[in-house]
Amino acid sequence: MDLSSFAAFEAEALAAGADAALERHWAPWQVVAAHAHPFDADGVVTAGQMWLECAGDTRHLRAGDTFHLPAGMPHSERYGPEGASYRVARRNPR
Repeated sequence: MDLSSFAAFEAEALAAGADAALERHWAPWQVVAAHAHPFDADGVVTAGQMWLECAGDTRHLRAGDTFHLPAGMPHSERYGPEGASYRVARRNPR
């Protein structure tokens, strides 16, 4: 996964079959309650830290860490004292 720029990340994600790529930014201490998405998500944390909880497991993610969420997987998120940023490639089920 090319992290040199968002444009490089997006180009690589689209070439690999993603439907869209986004860069997300979250405020310090923000909490996102349990939810699910209708798409697969493959992401990489680019700044800060976050905790991703799904299927009873909590992962503490920092810059450089990656995550995968299959479509329909319930999960919740919380962000650290400096917030967090990540890039994510979305792929709709085919």
